[in-house]
Amino acid sequence: MDDKKEIKTLIFDVGNVLLQYRWHDMIMDYGMSDEEATYVGNELFENNLWSELDLGTKSTEEIIEAYEEAYPEYKDLVRWFLSHGEYMHVKCPDVWQRVHALKEKGYGIYLLSNYSKELFDKHTKDADFLKDIDGKVVSYEIHKVKPDPAIYQYLLEKYHLNPAECVFFDDRPENTKAAEELGIRSYTISSKEYLLELLDKLLS
Repeated sequence: MDDKKEIKTLIFDVGNVLLQYRWHDMIMDYGMSDEEATYVGNELFENNLWSELDLGTKSTEEIIEAYEEAYPEYKDLVRWFLSHGEYMHVKCPDVWQRVHALKEKGYGIYLLSNYSKELFDKHTKDADFLKDIDGKVVSYEIHKVKPDPAIYQYLLEKYHLNPAECVFFDDRPENTKAAEELGIRSYTISSKEYLLELLDKLLS
């Protein structure tokens, strides 16, 4: 990573960055085949209802009922899946250790993530990285979701951050593109190994 001297602030997405997801295995644990798990998971996450869940303007129960109506053949699975988010995430202590080391090195650490309150609370319970953050903006709190520029602006303004001094890590290209358009250097995280490589460069 070039020009490290200009970087003062690190902004992290949570899902598929600070945490990994095992949604496919979770659906198979319920009893679905590999093919069904892939189909159902993709349908759930790519449906606009998931963004509505992250917006925080509707309750989880309302979203579940809307999904049940959209996918009646999977209604029992959908209800179970959305009610048991505690089985979905995988901790990443090797990532969290590096975040802690970067915090000790003097970097500001912030979260910018799309999440419902219920899932955010379940997925970050006992997460060590929460002890190292200087601030966070989660979509349910302000009813805006990435890649809406408004959620990035909110973070920058709330914590008086200079975008030119920030680096953003997110797993979705549309989210990193939106950040780049606001002057925030960004990296699309395609794997945990790639994230570790980037963090190690900052630590070196």
